[in-house]
Amino acid sequence: MDKIIAIQGVQGSFHHLVAQEYYHQEVEVLECMSFAELTKSLLKGEANEGVMAIENSIAGSILPNYALIDENNLKVVGEHYIPIDMNFMAMPGQKIENIKKVYSHPMALLQCKEFFKKYPHIKLIEDSDTAEVARRISEKGSTKVAAVASKAAAQLFGLEILAESIHTKKSNATRFLIISTKKKEPNGDKIDKASLKFELESKRGSLVSVLNILRDFNLDMTKIQSMPIIEFPWKYSFFIDVIFENYSEFQKAMDILEVMTERLTILGTYKNSL
Repeated sequence: MDKIIAIQGVQGSFHHLVAQEYYHQEVEVLECMSFAELTKSLLKGEANEGVMAIENSIAGSILPNYALIDENNLKVVGEHYIPIDMNFMAMPGQKIENIKKVYSHPMALLQCKEFFKKYPHIKLIEDSDTAEVARRISEKGSTKVAAVASKAAAQLFGLEILAESIHTKKSNATRFLIISTKKKEPNGDKIDKASLKFELESKRGSLVSVLNILRDFNLDMTKIQSMPIIEFPWKYSFFIDVIFENYSEFQKAMDILEVMTERLTILGTYKNSL
């Protein structure tokens, strides 16, 4: 049976593009209009795996998605990076000067804020998905309304691109995680990256001690993200990504961190895609 991949958004969205690139084929996708809905589709068995954006090089981390992965015991089984090319699009024959409103995902609008400073007459409105807005404009034939989305969405839904590549930083890229309810089995693949979560005692030097263990076992930390623990004010959990050459060294480090930390969770081990 072919895999069903849950994506946030609709066909033509950046999540859809990632699914196509990561699986190297025309995959069957399950469209979900929120990350919470995507998570539920995995837990209910409606999809085998899911594509979830986790951080952008301009807008930063998507903190709620860390919580969704952790709280629902989901496993990270892969990752994929893509350059993000944001485009301003509307029904054919319109001009930017006539556009009154633009709808898009809040992360997309954030990545393009410098562009919209030049057009203060345009009202920015947050929406659930970039490509879904493009589809809606197309289906309704809406005028004076625009979307910010991929070129694929413009082509798919017959919209005209009024301005290309409007994101602030041209090196704009997003990292996506491939998530599942089951841990990844190696199957001959090289496993050289891991996503972890841990909690520490509130005492001086506790985080430094953890970082020293990573160094001693040749684990290279590529990401660290702290999040408050709601039940305990001023206490934090840490999400980190590490890459390594030797899996046995990684396992030894985890054995030590299991003792050093109050709680350690290996969210997933997978292949580094950079």
